Amino acid sequence: MKGTSGYCTITFWTLIVNYGNLQSAVISMTRDCASKISAATPGKFLLLQFAMSQVTQIGDSISNLIAQVNSVISNAIKNQRTQ
Repeated sequence: MKGTSGYCTITFWTLIVNYGNLQSAVISMTRDCASKISAATPGKFLLLQFAMSQVTQIGDSISNLIAQVNSVISNAIKNQRTQ
């Protein structure tokens, strides 16, 4: 999405929705691979494993982002109380 200042902006809602879509795609890939196990190739398993690791890394990044935002908010509240 293009913001009014010309920079690209993203919302938590967009981030979470797209992450959910990515998780759904990996689940679909897993089901497809499992339903055709006799036709599965090492390459398909490798791609599935790579997709799973990407979803895990993105989930960890989202979790870290939320923790950082929470920390900033907590620090802002602490700073207001001391004034």
